[in-house]
Amino acid sequence: MSNKMKYLAPLFVFLGIAVFLGIGLTLNPTELPSALINKPAPTFQLAQLKNENQDFSPQDLLGQRWLLNVWASWCVGCRVEHPLLNQMAQQTNIIMVGLNYKDDPTAAKKWLAQRGDPYSIIPMDISGDVGIDYGVYGVPETFVIDEQGVVIYKHTGPLTVTAMETKLLPLFTESASQQALN
Repeated sequence: MSNKMKYLAPLFVFLGIAVFLGIGLTLNPTELPSALINKPAPTFQLAQLKNENQDFSPQDLLGQRWLLNVWASWCVGCRVEHPLLNQMAQQTNIIMVGLNYKDDPTAAKKWLAQRGDPYSIIPMDISGDVGIDYGVYGVPETFVIDEQGVVIYKHTGPLTVTAMETKLLPLFTESASQQALN
């Protein structure tokens, strides 16, 4: 009987690996957990792309709910989501901060001139340190920061219409409803 076990052991190992692989394939890779959810957004102070003599800090937006979109001109996924961001900027009054990540400022300006600029503010994270503080896995990534400066949502990868309509926009609708009650 030990000979049978000798031949069955690899089968059991294979089946165990297959089960874990099957479970992994059912997970959504865009739903990467973030340690920042329900915690204060990391603070920073960076020069702005449109006016390098003017700095931006998240503290500037305390009391307002806003979107932080991490992007770069070299990012293929950013090209995919950019038309959706332009549409959102035209159809809503959401404050959109575009964190330009590890990018050449000249290339970033050219990219926005060609594709449109949905951002209210564009801080430049040339070194990538702010991205590291936010736990950026890779661009694009999008965060929603609430009125108290707390991260309440993170989307990894290019935004989709579904993600925008079912997850992102309701967070801003909820905020507007709460403000109307006050």
